[in-house]
Amino acid sequence: MTFDELGLSDKVREAVKAAGFETPTPIQAQAIPPALERRDVLGLAQTGSGKTAAFALPMLTMLEKGRARARMPRSLVLEPTRELAVQVHEAFERLGRGHKLTIALLMGGVSFDEQNAKIDRGADIVIATPGRLLDHLERGKLMLHSIEILVVDEADRMLDMGFIPDVERICRILPITRQTLFFSATMPAEIQRITNQFLHNPVRVEAQPPSSTTASLIQRAVWTSSDPADKRAKLRELLKTYDNIKNAIVFCNRKTTVGTLERSLKRHGFNASALHGDMDQFSRLKTLEAFRRGEVTYLIASDVAARGLDIPQVSHVFNFDVPVSSEDYVHRVGRTGRAGREGHSFTLVTPDDLRAFHAIEALIKKEIEWQDHAPSEDDIAEAKAARRRGRGPGKRSTAKPEQKPARSKSEPRQAKGRSKSEPREADAGAKSEARKDGEEKRQPKPRKDDRRRRGDDDAGEALGFHAGNMPAFLARPPVRN
Repeated sequence: MTFDELGLSDKVREAVKAAGFETPTPIQAQAIPPALERRDVLGLAQTGSGKTAAFALPMLTMLEKGRARARMPRSLVLEPTRELAVQVHEAFERLGRGHKLTIALLMGGVSFDEQNAKIDRGADIVIATPGRLLDHLERGKLMLHSIEILVVDEADRMLDMGFIPDVERICRILPITRQTLFFSATMPAEIQRITNQFLHNPVRVEAQPPSSTTASLIQRAVWTSSDPADKRAKLRELLKTYDNIKNAIVFCNRKTTVGTLERSLKRHGFNASALHGDMDQFSRLKTLEAFRRGEVTYLIASDVAARGLDIPQVSHVFNFDVPVSSEDYVHRVGRTGRAGREGHSFTLVTPDDLRAFHAIEALIKKEIEWQDHAPSEDDIAEAKAARRRGRGPGKRSTAKPEQKPARSKSEPRQAKGRSKSEPREADAGAKSEARKDGEEKRQPKPRKDDRRRRGDDDAGEALGFHAGNMPAFLARPPVRN
């Protein structure tokens, strides 16, 4: 099948040829025809399958006729992250070069004034993150009752980031007669609920089974210890071993690990740069652009870069940490091996990661081959024993505290604390200096259990006790002068 057979307009087909696209991907071939028929579409496809063009091309065809009015856009594309929003905006500008359509990009980190100017002129297409879109709505700068087409992209990522309530709120504002194109890599129960609620008799298209990896991807697992320094050394060894790395993304679970690993790689002469959620928008976009241009070889990233970023020439992906979620593994390694190209992924696995690692294999229904050798039972047992001995990072020592010698039966029991009838001894460590000219030291404040005691020394002597063997419960605390 070619793009000429999909029913696209002449302008769109010319833009497709100018962009260098020859044949549609499976998701494009399945999604574009029903979208052009104005039907709702539920698309399931992995990263790198061409989802952006699957909704951009039919939208450009359908929006050729008509014109947007001020503050009343004709179509809306929701993206979970700023990076994805920028990427989709670039795709629309490239593919819609022959159209006279106005495209507005609404996302955080950018001035409202510039975005308001685009909306005031009339935007045919609004590409937005949910939070910034709601900000414009609450300011009264935007009206959505003229929306003809809604696109929800990376819906499962929206769920992960907590944006589903915002998406539901936006969908309730939009006209019921709109067309909805809904795309997700996976279909958890919450996403299924959303599609049942807001899509009307959708055409379900599926480019490949959810939560699977591409056939062109070569996956390897690397056994290493749990010590962070050992892991960093193992990663450096891998980077030096494979000299055919054009560029690579190294994924970490925590932002703190991203920073530590970036500094470590730079100290050892690697051209590395970090990308994580705490960076401001300008720095994030600048880093991504440098990586795309080849000025940065190793991009050290948290999962903010795991989904949807259009970096087609990534040759390798390294998982410094095994992801907590098995589905995140699919999205991470999906950065390489795109569009049929060969890709390589390496995952560093520690004894603590074995359960999560096997869950990944179960999800993708494939055994990941071990680099060099798989860990033996002895390797696993030795690693666990080392941790029990307190060698693992951040682990508390399991040694028992020193026990006091047992008291002999013939040895009298020593009363807890000091006897209240004895004067308080001076503490040589602190506050033990004698006071001026024979001034007596102040007695300590009676403890709670002391205040409970009743009786006095005279009463004790009347019962046959004397000061030498007076029971503690009969002793009265000394009276302060």
